[in-house]
Order: sequence, then C-alpha cells, then structure tokens
Amino acid sequence: MPGWAAGLLTFVAAAAVLVLEIAAGRLLAPFVGVSLTTYTGIIGVILAGIALGAWLGGRAADRLGPERLIGPTLAAGGVAAIASVPIVDAVGSLGLGGEFGGIVALAGAGFVLPATILSAVGPMIVRASLTDIGTSGTLVGRLSAIGTAGAITGTFLTGFVLLGLVPTRPLIVGVGALLVGVGAVTAWALGRGRSAALLAFIGLFAGAGLVAAAAPSPCLRESAYYCVAITPDAASPDGRTLVLDRIRHAYVDLADPSVLGFRYIRWFVDASGPLIDARGGNFEALYVGGGGFSLPRHFESAYPASRHTVLELDPVVLATARSELGFAPTDRTSVIVGDARLSVDRLPSDAYDLVIGDAFGGLSVPWHLTTLEFLGEIDRVLRPDGVYLMNVIDGGELRFARAEAATLRSLFEHVAVIAGGQSSAGLAGGNLVLVASHEPIDIEEILGRIDARGDGGAVVLALPAESDSFTEGLALLTDDYAPVDQLLGR
Repeated sequence: MPGWAAGLLTFVAAAAVLVLEIAAGRLLAPFVGVSLTTYTGIIGVILAGIALGAWLGGRAADRLGPERLIGPTLAAGGVAAIASVPIVDAVGSLGLGGEFGGIVALAGAGFVLPATILSAVGPMIVRASLTDIGTSGTLVGRLSAIGTAGAITGTFLTGFVLLGLVPTRPLIVGVGALLVGVGAVTAWALGRGRSAALLAFIGLFAGAGLVAAAAPSPCLRESAYYCVAITPDAASPDGRTLVLDRIRHAYVDLADPSVLGFRYIRWFVDASGPLIDARGGNFEALYVGGGGFSLPRHFESAYPASRHTVLELDPVVLATARSELGFAPTDRTSVIVGDARLSVDRLPSDAYDLVIGDAFGGLSVPWHLTTLEFLGEIDRVLRPDGVYLMNVIDGGELRFARAEAATLRSLFEHVAVIAGGQSSAGLAGGNLVLVASHEPIDIEEILGRIDARGDGGAVVLALPAESDSFTEGLALLTDDYAPVDQLLGR
C-alpha cells in the first residue's frame, strides 16, 4: 500500500473513533445525563473497543491478509456507527439508570462495536504497508503518529465545531456514510471482490441508514449542552414544560406568570417572601440558571419595582424560552449568556438582595457551581442582609445535599433546608431548597407561607441548630475536591 494511502486511511479511522466518542456524550445524555460518570463510562468503553480492535485486527491481518480486509472493515465500522443511533435509543428506553452499570451498558451497546471495528484497521494497514523489517519501527511510529493526529482532529473538530452546527444523529450517520464510502473505494482500489463488496456495502449502509433515519429524535433542538424539548400540558392549553435531556426542568403558563408548576419553585417564592416584603417589593434578584424563566417572569409580574438578572449557560435554551415559553427580556430583566462561574466574577459586589441558584438537573450537576470558592462569589455579590436560595436534587441518603449544606454553613451564619417530607432515616430525597443568609431565617414564617399555599407536608430544618446530625462527617466541597457525582444518590 502506498505511504500516502496508508496515512490517509489511518487518519480517517482514528478520527472517526474520536468523533463517535465525543458525540456519544450527547447521544447518551437524554438517558443518563451529562456528568463525570457519563464521560468516564464512555471513555472506558471506547478504550476497551480500541484495545480489542487492535488485537483482533492484527490477528486477522496475519491470518487472512490485510488487502482483502481493510475496505470491508472500514465500511463495517461505518455501518456499526450508523446503527449506534437506534441501538442507543432502544436500549436507553429500558431505563438502565445513570449509575456506573447503566452508563457502561448503554455506552457499550451503542459504541463498543464501531470502536472495535474501526480500531482493527490500524494493524491491517501496518501489515499491508510493511515491506522491510529494518524500517518497521519507522513505519509503525509514523502511522501511530498519524493516527494520534487523526484522533486529536476528530476530538477538536467535533467538540468545538461540529456539535454546534450539526445535530448529533445526522452527525453520526454522516460519519458512518463517509466510512462506508471510503471502505468501498478502498476495496475497489485493492481489487478484492469489487462488485460483490460494493453491493454488500451499499446494502448494509442503506439498511442501517433507513433504521437510523426512522428513529425519532426526542429533541426539538440540540445544543452543545442539552437535548431541548417542549411538552404541552394536556390539562391546560397554555401550559408548557421545558424538557432538557428528558428531565422536566420548568413549567410555564403562557397566559399567567403567577402559575408555578413545580413545588420547589413555589418554595423559592415562599422562602424569599420575608425579604421581599421587608423591601416593599423593591428588590434586585440574580438567577444562576434560567431554564424556562418562570421565576423571573413571576417576580417581574408580581413586583413591578423589582429588577432581575439571569445567568443562562445555553443560548439555545434562551432562544427556546423566547420562542416557545413566552419569555421576553425587558428593561427590568436582563440575561447574561455564558457559564455562571465566569459570569458572576464580573458582577459588582453588594448588588443583589436575592440570589437564586437553579442550574442543576436530576442527572446533571455542574460541580463547579457547588464549591466553597463559587459560594464565596455569591456571598460577595449579595448585600449583607441578602438571601441565597439553592435548588439541590439528591437521593435518599442526601450525601450531596448535606455536603452542600455544610459548605454553605462555612460561609453563612444561618442556613435552612426545605424538603418535601421525612422518611424513617431523616429528610426525604428529591428537590430540596437550601436557604442561606447572614441574618436569622424565620423558619416559622416560611412554613406558614408554604402551608397557606397548600403545599403542606414540607419540613424546614434550621442550621446550625441541627447541623451536627445533618452535616456531620461531610467534607466541604471545594474546587480541589468536589466529588458531586459520587455523592449523588440517583
């Protein structure tokens, strides 16, 4: 095989594997979320496929001869890549969960086969190119370097460019189609069963392509962060639910901003009520996370003198809120698009009466918004008597919620936890709202507001009065140590 052809095929095969690895994170996100554990599982599965493919490809090249295998293997890798789309949708719908086993099983079902097949191409190309044992080290080193360059290109191109331009499913199908075409051309050029190989490739590609195209996408729009969808409310013609990665993130009534569909959002309103009343409705609020923008819409409507700043990571979520959820920025509500950790650094000190953190989802927790260093910035932008409210989602053991409460306690004199009820072991899991302030928190008034709204059954735990039992044994979350994905009970 000519050196240029060997290098080109090596580059293409390695780049395709890494395109699939990066795209896998988006394809799996609706089922298992976006977290450290998600990417750990995907990387491990892809590496297993690379190792298995390299071993099998080398053995096959020695036993069967590489010329007859390279083209069909590339094409088969393309077919396997295309098939990963319906496979992930089918296996993901089984509800395997977001723990280690579910993530690895889903990633393995969709991507271990294409990674294995494509990684078998490298040893075949080496075997087809080797003519002199005296220069074998140079050959292997050159092709290894070219493969690594292809992997880097696939990684950067996908993460920085392609996923911002092309939806995930068409991207994967397009990569598969490219591989099938390259495989067919390679088989033709090497002269091994030209017509039969081409017909087989085209048939396999057409069948897999039809299956992949028939698989419905759950997304109204895709962004670099989420699969975004809107679900109408069957009980209300004006009700809409924002769904990010198949998790309900916000409920909006297009006609009535006072309708707050999620209980924890109503807890935000009840917990902030004493401060807002003390300000006579004239307050400045900062929101870490916009989502459906239901809360700023509600406060702006209820308190005409209030002013609001929203930090929203995803421009696609903002565009969806504007086009589908009735949100429109006004002279009293502004939106800053970008990562909240970076945006909050540029905000003035002592500028806000109320800060509301609502950037977490059930399967996705941006850990860098949980740490002592970030909370220090929140404390900086809050006025001395301001209040910070934070939505936390956790399982029954509440290890993450307790660690977050302990971290808040290291900065704020007073912290309270609002939960939906109690189990035999303590507070129940689900959505919890943490309340932090340098001023005393009126627990009884908050409970009274919750009961008056009809959301009875909530429990409000005051810290530090009960901090020994709630936060004991939990390390503070810092930029250097924030094992949020390990603490979460999913």
